[in-house]
Amino acid sequence: MSNMVQLEINGIPVEVPAGTSILNAAKVVQVKIPTLCYHPDLRPWAACGICVVRQAGSPKLLRACCTDVAPGMKITTHDADIVRVRRTVLELILANHPNDCLQCPRNNNCELQKIAADFGIRDIPFETDVPSIPVDNSTTSIVLNQEKCIKCGRCTQVCQEMQDVWALEFIGRGEKTRMAPAADVTLNESPCIKCGQCSAHCPVGAIYEKDETLKVWRALNDADKYCVVQIAPAVRVAIGEAFGLPPGTLLTGETYAGLRRLGFKAVFDTNYSADVTIMEEGSEFINRFTKGGTLPLITSCCPAWTDWMEKYAPDFIDNFSSAKSPQQMLGVLAKTYYAEKMGIDPSKIFMVSVMPCTAKKYEISRSENMFASGHQDIDVVLTTRELARMFKSTGIDFTKLDKEEADSVLGEYTGAGTIFGVTGGVMEAALRTAYCLITGDAQPPSINFESVRGMQGVKEATVDIKGTLVKIAVVHQIGNVEQVLNAVREDRKAGRKPRYDFIEVMACRGGCIGGGGQPTGATDEVRKGRTAGIYTDDEKSVLRMSHLNPQVQKVYAEFLGAPLSEKAHHLLHNHYHAKKIYAK
Repeated sequence: MSNMVQLEINGIPVEVPAGTSILNAAKVVQVKIPTLCYHPDLRPWAACGICVVRQAGSPKLLRACCTDVAPGMKITTHDADIVRVRRTVLELILANHPNDCLQCPRNNNCELQKIAADFGIRDIPFETDVPSIPVDNSTTSIVLNQEKCIKCGRCTQVCQEMQDVWALEFIGRGEKTRMAPAADVTLNESPCIKCGQCSAHCPVGAIYEKDETLKVWRALNDADKYCVVQIAPAVRVAIGEAFGLPPGTLLTGETYAGLRRLGFKAVFDTNYSADVTIMEEGSEFINRFTKGGTLPLITSCCPAWTDWMEKYAPDFIDNFSSAKSPQQMLGVLAKTYYAEKMGIDPSKIFMVSVMPCTAKKYEISRSENMFASGHQDIDVVLTTRELARMFKSTGIDFTKLDKEEADSVLGEYTGAGTIFGVTGGVMEAALRTAYCLITGDAQPPSINFESVRGMQGVKEATVDIKGTLVKIAVVHQIGNVEQVLNAVREDRKAGRKPRYDFIEVMACRGGCIGGGGQPTGATDEVRKGRTAGIYTDDEKSVLRMSHLNPQVQKVYAEFLGAPLSEKAHHLLHNHYHAKKIYAK
């Protein structure tokens, strides 16, 4: 029996696999059917009605996103009636949508704006009725503007099905329907983990990152402040998309140069502190693994994941690595080690982080541990999107800048540091160093641990370290984590040895390369390109294991002493506690 289906689209014969939607079959014959609610990450559910098509012999219009092809179908994707229906749907949406595109954070990058322009809509024949709903800016990360919501439902699907957080849902009925936190509490009172996947999937400007670029501009113009900056691994392979470059274009040196053009006095790299993280977290794992500590050890680099764990799985707090995220480690080292070496008053250092993640904005003040330097260790977090806007506002021709190097004290990194940006990267970096520290060998037989790579939601493997078997699991996308945690709970209940020794979790699909602060429009194809860019950065690195980083060796020799030392614990480690799912 053939698994292929033959049909016609606009009179053109086409053959596609069974189960293909009409929407995707049309792409084979170079037809893009317009959509607003559809996203390849999500289950199609035909909310917007813009993707209607006609099937020969049927009086009904079909919704292409959720209708699978059938043998012998004759589909028309556009004619005068179909265009009229689509146009009417758009006009009805626009009649209930604010007309303030110039002030909207998605101006020139809005799916509704683009489709309306494609259809040449100039007038709205219906009475306008824009709801008056206060903007919810209760969190430090995400802003919810319900007036701009077009009820496509993407955010609720992401929050409930992809992320298993359930902070957003449909409230009300009919024309009063809106998307909001359950029970109509504020976003900050809801279970929201600030991952930003709702904003990354929203087609319009209803959910977006809290913009702090003006705060950074003010600091750069303040002669009393010494402004420094760090960039995360995933930023360098995504920021080019804002300038028309393909996903995965590696722009490390150009980003350093652009940041100096903006006025930063020192440019650091979060990859450096990712190497430091491996020294702390890797040592923590080795201690637990060889001396009988609590296992599995679970990575704690992702603030959205740690927030979810504190709310939904506090029974795993003892399993969490106490090591801070690379962002926080670099912040505290900048205001202690770097300040001391350079003779700078740490109170004058203004540390900016450029991150692919909206939850990083929350992380910088999550607890007193984020003030370990005696000051707030990170002053401001910008997303990749915010930095791109800063570059554009200056007129800097970013993509044509000559490459520059980071400041060496906190900027030199290994390939292990850069792979933190992808799912499995933290695990792979830890395994590279753990192998060497456990065996005393110069390097593993293979520097690449392929078993932890790829887009499978849960990856399991057993790594042989010279006869010592280490059982690992790698999870990305929060909605996948419960199955791994439940497996560990089953082991506990049965009194068995844990089936995993080490677990990595990243909240966003693909890891940080798919973070909620990255350029919008991410799909698995886009994530694939960004991931390839990260591995390219790793492969071209002269050093590819964190413990070989000479600047990391130096910070321990000159300042920290040794991994897990008292000073390292004070500056580089964190504590977690159970939280209520709904804040009060």
